[in-house]
Amino acid sequence: MNFIPHTDEDIKEMLQAIGAGSIDELFKDIPAALRPKSFNIPAGKSEFAVTQILSKLSLKNATGLINFVGAGFYDHFIPAAVDALASRAEFYTAYTPYQPECSQGWLQAIYEYQTIICQLSGLDVSNASLYDGGTALFEAMMMAVRHTGRNKIILDSGVNLIYRTMLYTYTSNLSIEFVEIPVVHGQSSREELRKHLDDKTAAIILQNPNFFGAVDDYSDIVENAHKFGALAIASVYPVSLGILKTPKEMGFDIATGEGQSLGIPLSFGGPYLGFMAAKKELLRQMPGRIVGATVDSDGKRGFVLTLQTREQHIRREKATSNICTNHALCALRATIYLTLMGKAGLRQVATLCAQKSHYAVEALSKIGGVSPAFKSPFFKEFAVRMPRPASGLQKFLLDRNIIGGLDLSAWYPELPNTCSFAVTEKRTRQEIDLLVESVKLFVPSS
Repeated sequence: MNFIPHTDEDIKEMLQAIGAGSIDELFKDIPAALRPKSFNIPAGKSEFAVTQILSKLSLKNATGLINFVGAGFYDHFIPAAVDALASRAEFYTAYTPYQPECSQGWLQAIYEYQTIICQLSGLDVSNASLYDGGTALFEAMMMAVRHTGRNKIILDSGVNLIYRTMLYTYTSNLSIEFVEIPVVHGQSSREELRKHLDDKTAAIILQNPNFFGAVDDYSDIVENAHKFGALAIASVYPVSLGILKTPKEMGFDIATGEGQSLGIPLSFGGPYLGFMAAKKELLRQMPGRIVGATVDSDGKRGFVLTLQTREQHIRREKATSNICTNHALCALRATIYLTLMGKAGLRQVATLCAQKSHYAVEALSKIGGVSPAFKSPFFKEFAVRMPRPASGLQKFLLDRNIIGGLDLSAWYPELPNTCSFAVTEKRTRQEIDLLVESVKLFVPSS
C-alpha cells in the first residue's frame, strides 16, 4: 500500500488488505512483553525539521573529553588521509567480493592488508580479517582444537576479560575444558602454566600487553607448550609491535588482535577489526577467506580468493568456521593507516605511547598513597593502587571532563582499590598533568 497509516481507519484498511482481523492478531506470534507499547506514531516531518531535531539530540553527547580509557580500545590519532581514501565511493559502497573477476580493486586491497599483517606479526599467512579481536581469538582457539584433536585450553587471566567472556560464551555447548591461570605481579605465572600443561592441552592463550598493560616475553612458555604438542596463541596489541618482540620472535603459532587502533575510530563500540596471522602449516585451518596473487593467461598480475574454507563454498560439516565475510572496509582503513605510518612511523607512535604513559605513572606515584599495582614492565596501559576504593573515581574524573580510572576490582576482587589508565600519543603533557591533579583531589590528604 502506498500510504503511511495515521488514523484508525488507515490501520483498519491495512489490516483488511493483509487478511488480519486486528493488531493483536497480526502480532500474535510475538510475546506480549515484546510487542510495541503504542502505535501512536507522529506524522512525518520534513528533512529540515528532522535534521534540526537530530542536531539538538546530538548536543546531549559529551564532547571535548580527555580520554585515558583503555581495556582493549584506544584513542589514537587518525590521519585525514584514512577517511579521505576509505570513504571513496568505489570502496565505501562495495560489498565484500564474491566474484574475484569483478572485484580486482577490493581483492588487491585485501591482499595488501594480509601482507601488512604478516609483516607486523612476523608470521607466514593472514586471512582477510574477522569481526573483532575477541572473535579472532575464538577462531584461533578452534584452529588449535581441530589441529591437535584435543580440547583442553590453558587461558591466562591476563587476557582481556571481554575476550575471555566471549570464549566461554561461544563454547558453552562445546566440550572444551578451560584452565584459567592467575597472574603474578601482572604477568603470567610460569609455575602454574607448567603445572597444567600436559599431552591433552590443545593450546595456551596469552596476551601481550595483557589486560593490565603488562609486557612479557613468552618465549619460554611457548617453548614449553610445544614440548607437549600444544599450540601457542597470542592476542597482541598491534601498535606495540612497533617496539616489542613480534609473535614470530617469541615462537607463537597464531597471533590475533583488535585492529581498532589502526585508523579506526572508537565510534561508540564499533565496527572494529579482528586480525589473524599464523604459521603456514596452519593455513588450511584458518577461517574465512584468503586472497592470493596470480597471473592470467596473458601473464598479467591478478588477484583471486585462493582459500574459502567456509560453509557457503563447501559442505557445512567440512567448514572450518561459520565466518562468512570479513570486515573489508575496516581492513582497508588499517591498510591505509599502516601504509601512511610505515615502519618508522609506527615505531614513533609506539615510543610516544610508552614515554607518555611512564611519565603519567611517575607523576601519579608522587601522590601520597598512590603506587603502581604491579612490578612488571608496561607499554602504555598501567594499573595503580589507590588509598581508597576506586569505584567512584570514574565519576569524579568525568565531572572534570576526563574519562579514565577503570575500577579493576569489579572483575578482579583480589585487586581492591586498583584502577587502570591508558595513555596514547594523543595525550599532551598538560592533559596528563590535569589527570594527576584531579586524582590528587580524589585521594584523601594525609
